[in-house]
Amino acid sequence: MPRHPAASFLLYFLCLTSCSLVSSAAEATPAAIDASITRGVDFLLTHQNKNGSWGSARNTKDLNIYAPLPGAHQAYQAGTSGLALTGLIDSADARPEVNAAIEKAAAWTASELPKLRRADPTTTYNVWGHAYGLRAMTRLYQRETDPVKKAEWVRLGQEQIELVDRYEDVNGGWGYLDLDSLTTQVPSGIPTSFTTATVLLAMNHARDVMGVKLNDKLVQHAIAGVNAQRTPDFSYVYSFAHRMRPRVDINRPAGSLGRSQACNAALRVFGEKTVTDEVLTTWADRFLAREGFLSNVRKRPVPHEGQFRIAGYFYYYGIYYFTESVRLLPKEKHAAYAKRLASILLERQEKDGSWWDYPLYDYHQAYGTGYSLMALAWCRDALKK
Repeated sequence: MPRHPAASFLLYFLCLTSCSLVSSAAEATPAAIDASITRGVDFLLTHQNKNGSWGSARNTKDLNIYAPLPGAHQAYQAGTSGLALTGLIDSADARPEVNAAIEKAAAWTASELPKLRRADPTTTYNVWGHAYGLRAMTRLYQRETDPVKKAEWVRLGQEQIELVDRYEDVNGGWGYLDLDSLTTQVPSGIPTSFTTATVLLAMNHARDVMGVKLNDKLVQHAIAGVNAQRTPDFSYVYSFAHRMRPRVDINRPAGSLGRSQACNAALRVFGEKTVTDEVLTTWADRFLAREGFLSNVRKRPVPHEGQFRIAGYFYYYGIYYFTESVRLLPKEKHAAYAKRLASILLERQEKDGSWWDYPLYDYHQAYGTGYSLMALAWCRDALKK
């Protein structure tokens, strides 16, 4: 007998609610967080490539993400390796084998990141590699004690900023894909709010820590691009091309759940006064309350197949940038958020110690684990204060 529409809706609602409740079941004790971090680190140690990087194009499926060779996979590997390396460093795991893995990854980063370029006019996936490579370089600078080597990380970080600057879109900010773009030296495609926020946050962190120089005119152009994609409720439309269609499903608050954390944080650190503590708190509470809704799309193989066109690869991205947003709130608020987020991450960890949200060749476990270790490390530190 056909199910009544109201009954179907009720079952769907209960499913989403149960997802949220299950994600809160794991108790985020200091011991549990430390054990989870160690398991994540162990996964990265056993899955690091011989050359020091993480991920490859070897694991394919019937439906693959568009990836022009070889540049797209060089970008995927650069971004994945930057996240994994940063996660290892943030773990603060003092074991010799962890230090050896970091040193091997650092050598790969110094050698390969300067070579990264866009694959072709349709894809600027390299932007992700520059952003997360810059994150890793900033961490490597922080852990280095030799002044000469520290200066070299500053030089390499400045180079990454200059490289990513080349790919800023004519409309302000950065994108990653445009199959209908014109063949132009400066990208003239579709910058996205979240890609732009990712780059801006990496740049700001590198400037604060290493003292690298930013192109202020370019930064202001990018910030204007993000603001053009912001709606009055601090949702952010998917891309610059969507700004005139703010209420289609992908651009509504539910569709923006994985984006708003990064975009709000980026605007805030560059002095946007409209992004108040109230805005950050509203979106932090919304993210935790609706995590089960966002998680509903985890591991689905088709991009944007979820409700409100959510893609699986927004899950751990959203988790990490939740911490980037919440850390901007007063410190007395951090612990409560950290405890709730850590519970989610403890529950989501896979049996092999990894975290992943979308099957992307052989990159997904390493990048998901990198994001999660960075987030758990923040949770651990916030709960100690």
